[in-house]
Amino acid sequence: MKLCLKKVPFKVMRMKNLFYKLLLNGFVVVFMLLPITLQAEHQKLIMGRSSEAFPETMSALQEEIKKAGYTISIVQRVDIGLSGMGFETDKYRVVFFGKPEEIKSLPKKYPKLTPYLPLAITIFAENEETILAAMSPGYIEHAYIKNSDSSDAELQAIFLRWQKDIELIIENVGQLE
Repeated sequence: MKLCLKKVPFKVMRMKNLFYKLLLNGFVVVFMLLPITLQAEHQKLIMGRSSEAFPETMSALQEEIKKAGYTISIVQRVDIGLSGMGFETDKYRVVFFGKPEEIKSLPKKYPKLTPYLPLAITIFAENEETILAAMSPGYIEHAYIKNSDSSDAELQAIFLRWQKDIELIIENVGQLE
């Protein structure tokens, strides 16, 4: 049995490969954007980045948290634990903050909120930039209300305020020059 292979011009093969590559890239983009569009209303994270070095960004973050009327409860170093487990990491901190009266009263009234208090913003160095990330209070609200019978207007107003405050804090820190 003789196998007959037809020679395909190199140019045609390149064009076919390019077409398949573009088609595949299109599918990848669609599949990557699909979850984003489904979660657009309830984003899980609020993120920002600063071109400033970590120490300057960390200082600005703490100032912005205080300007927004919050108290910093603790700055937790994460890089030491990661290094101890063998990971190479740059500077990595979690800044916990809140309004003391809310942190005391809300868990009594809404016990399921306890794991989300105090609020937190993660800050870490990545190459020449500093990244900031926080769990979205809008997402917490969405998850909380879905898992509870509560549609308390007071609580919804608090979630909205937290959302706006965290977005503003991260935006202001990201605009450092």
